[in-house]
Amino acid sequence: MRRSLLAAGPALWGAWTLGAQLAALGSGRRGRGGERVVALTFDDGPDPAHTPAILDLLEAADVRASFFLIGRRARAWPDVARRIAAAGHDVGNHSWSHRSLWLSGPRATREEIEQGHAAVAEAAGQAPRFFRPPWGLANLAMFPVLARLGTPLVLWTAQPEGLRAVAPDRQLARALGRARPGAIYDLHDADGVAGAGARLAAYLPRLIEGLRAAGYALVPLSRLV
Repeated sequence: MRRSLLAAGPALWGAWTLGAQLAALGSGRRGRGGERVVALTFDDGPDPAHTPAILDLLEAADVRASFFLIGRRARAWPDVARRIAAAGHDVGNHSWSHRSLWLSGPRATREEIEQGHAAVAEAAGQAPRFFRPPWGLANLAMFPVLARLGTPLVLWTAQPEGLRAVAPDRQLARALGRARPGAIYDLHDADGVAGAGARLAAYLPRLIEGLRAAGYALVPLSRLV
């Protein structure tokens, strides 16, 4: 599909990817401004080591958050996925395999979203409430699938680490500097970037303390959006 779109011309390829991306940025739900609440969201899990450690930290701090799970990882570690849901955190779909939707045609897009949705629902014991595409990249085929599944698109407003490894103290400074009413933090409890889970665990308690000291309440997406 990617080759056929490219062969058809840059205008069609641009509409399939960049046009969809603009639509996603406009329609991707973000937090309501005004109220001093923020949401912590976690991508790329579940991880058999890092996710339980993050869950322990959240439980100790009495924080409810949101986890966007990769379907095949949820199927591999269903006990971790079920623990996320049992702790009262929101569960979201982060696709089946974390394949870029920019490299996926309509059929592959549907399979990535639907198979991820089904695997997360089975593993966690509850259907995903939201969807976040890998790397936040959208295509035009994504929207009707999400509408049929009833899973709104949710992006983010702050990503402390990004695509390259960033030291914990620097991530903490970035995260606190981007605190705004309605902010959605995109954090990673699995190693999409090598070592991401361990770096997050190293500064997450200080992030929670810093946000609360600045007057923010931490809530799951189901309350924020």
